[in-house]
Amino acid sequence: MKIPIDKRKHDFNVPADLDKVYSSNFLLNIFENMARVRYFELGVIDAVNSKKINYPVYLSSGQEAVAAVLSTKMRHYLTFPQHRAHDIYLSWGGSPEKLRDELLGLPNGTSEGKAGSNCLQLHQDNMNIYGHHGLIGENVPQAVGAALGSSKPTVCIFGDGAVEEDYVLAAMGFAASQKLPIIFICIDNNLSILTPVEVRRTWKVVDIARGFGLNAYECADDPRAIAHYLSSAPDDKPLLINIHVCREYWHAGVGVDGVPAWDRFNMIRNELVDLGIEKEAKKIEKNAQLEMEEVWNKPLLLKQLGS
Repeated sequence: MKIPIDKRKHDFNVPADLDKVYSSNFLLNIFENMARVRYFELGVIDAVNSKKINYPVYLSSGQEAVAAVLSTKMRHYLTFPQHRAHDIYLSWGGSPEKLRDELLGLPNGTSEGKAGSNCLQLHQDNMNIYGHHGLIGENVPQAVGAALGSSKPTVCIFGDGAVEEDYVLAAMGFAASQKLPIIFICIDNNLSILTPVEVRRTWKVVDIARGFGLNAYECADDPRAIAHYLSSAPDDKPLLINIHVCREYWHAGVGVDGVPAWDRFNMIRNELVDLGIEKEAKKIEKNAQLEMEEVWNKPLLLKQLGS
């Protein structure tokens, strides 16, 4: 079954002239995090294809820009990711070796090899990342409870399918009423497995969030746009940002349904070339490739979009 044609735009709600606010060094830092995730997951794909991993995996490829930007501001936050969190773990500074071992079912993994890709337990190595066990959207009320109980800055990351669960919206409304120090990030790939948003509902989560009293924004996964909306919201109430991304692989697994509407990784790579810092970008990408080749003990070749 093929996914429907994605008509969303890569520049949706991306303000003009943000390149004057966020430097090329900002983009290089984002690209470095994204490259590490992309090459790590090439190793995952190879392990699945060679039957070293024989259960469903939830890949982050295509959405890495979100985690890369969040990690520049929120590593010290209480962090509640949903499944598809390889990018969160690696961008927060997690050990790729431990993540590899978890996916391979080895005792040195993040959950002693017992949880796999979907249920990573990531509260370790001085990272305030709390794992997900597979009930869609359950991390939202958990994050709200943590923010309420601790009064510490909290970030909760979930998908566009999760917002359709009643307890998710109820938790958001409670967070707004209590003015909790929490940021909700909806990583919106427009698909619940293979069903697009417009088939599933008539409402937008940003409209619901604003109705509850949250600050709420929506944009494509341009790193500067994400950083802009994170920094422009007032601090007097919770924040939600619905970020459009393009899933590169299946909901669960390493298959491909078609070419995504855009690939932010390649777009940033090309922009760095246009900015005249191709040499620096190539060095970053090569370092990421070598690091993850050592992790997986296997050469990893990145497939170019459209090649």
